[in-house]
Amino acid sequence: MAQVVIIGGGPGGYDAALAARRLGGEVTLIEQRGLGGSAVLTDVVPSKSLVSVGQIMARIREAGALGARLKDGDTDLWKAVDVDLAAVNERIRNLASSQSQDQKAELSQMGVRLVHGKGRLNGPHQVVAETDNGELYFPADVILLATGGHPRVLPSAQVDGERILTWAQIYDLEHMPEHLIIIGSGVTGAEFASAYRALGAKVTLVSSRHQVLPSEDDDAAAIIQQAFLDFGINVINDARAESVVRDGDEVVVTLASGEQVRGSHCLVAVGAIPNTDGIGLEDAGVALTESGHIKVDGVSRTSVRGIYAAGDCTDGMKLASVASAQGRIAMWHSLGDAVEPLNTRTVASAVFTTPEIATIGITQKEIDDGTIKARMVKMPLATNARTKMKEAYGGFVKLFCLPTTHIVVGGVIVSFWASELIHSVSIAVKNKLTVEQLGNAFAVYPTLSGSISEAARQLHGHPGEEIVLY
Repeated sequence: MAQVVIIGGGPGGYDAALAARRLGGEVTLIEQRGLGGSAVLTDVVPSKSLVSVGQIMARIREAGALGARLKDGDTDLWKAVDVDLAAVNERIRNLASSQSQDQKAELSQMGVRLVHGKGRLNGPHQVVAETDNGELYFPADVILLATGGHPRVLPSAQVDGERILTWAQIYDLEHMPEHLIIIGSGVTGAEFASAYRALGAKVTLVSSRHQVLPSEDDDAAAIIQQAFLDFGINVINDARAESVVRDGDEVVVTLASGEQVRGSHCLVAVGAIPNTDGIGLEDAGVALTESGHIKVDGVSRTSVRGIYAAGDCTDGMKLASVASAQGRIAMWHSLGDAVEPLNTRTVASAVFTTPEIATIGITQKEIDDGTIKARMVKMPLATNARTKMKEAYGGFVKLFCLPTTHIVVGGVIVSFWASELIHSVSIAVKNKLTVEQLGNAFAVYPTLSGSISEAARQLHGHPGEEIVLY
């Protein structure tokens, strides 16, 4: 029976442990904090729980246009509702803890040996766990490194967990920030900006690029930027934060231009650093990138035979779903099961702002710069009946297909529930469906998914390279 040792109980380690047990492996999982890792305890689950509350508040803001009134006839329901942030965050922490305990129970039930401690390599075939009861040694036929990452902070920002915070600390707030300054306009910064503004806080977002979400589809990011401005978020573009200091009950963010922004709190959302220091990688011969990430191939192998890696500690995509896939693939490959290398072209991702962005496959940029030849249709959702019913305008469905075969190779959706809607496009991309097959599949009327079918039909019916419908 193969001895499998996993360091890290986040999405990669958790799914790998389950996969290895199903294939008959003897599995030991070493986790220092709690099952689920950052994804469950301080990142994905907590942030999307906060976003959910923000989305409810955003719908309340729009309720007046739907005919909802307060008893006195006032249509501005949003300003009449207060959010108890302490209660919201307590629920989030309890939810994260409950999810962690559920995962722990499932792994125990599956026969995974759980060790509470810090794991490190002791050469290529042994793992050491530093526990409260001393060091424990585990020989291994297969090792999976799934150690995750931690928030990156600015050298000039003295994070204190009270006024100057990282995304791992913000759930300890007891009171709504009077003015939250967010440094970083990537996915994390944008999601928190959207959520906290909807919860009632004044928000300033400092973006180093020309608009928010620089890594997303440019048309989609432009809609989010405009939605932020319409909602009263102060977006400072083309600006870099030089320092963040605390001044009594305020924080002062100094920009490279010399401008200073004062607020009550500051969230530093400038990426993450892989947890790869001090775990014996160099001595074992595991190759790293310049940024300290573990180099892996399509089946999660590192540079050392028998050692695999998954999740945010690797040089792969930084998504919980990708970490899970990397962990499963590692076990399938190492334990002799059928395996297909990870294809990042089939990975769907989402940004949980209001509205949401969801994407998969090739990008508009690749088409524009000539890297890939494809046809495109962009269909606005303003004419969609379901969109009108919800008073939720400004989104679109964008599909890409190959010009000759009409195979669907990508898509972008901007809408409420975009994270749910992208699945049908994901299925099409994964299974190489044509726009005819996608467009001829029945969609319920009235639904947002109907616009996906219609976009596919538009690609079939127009011989041109690009179709933009207004």
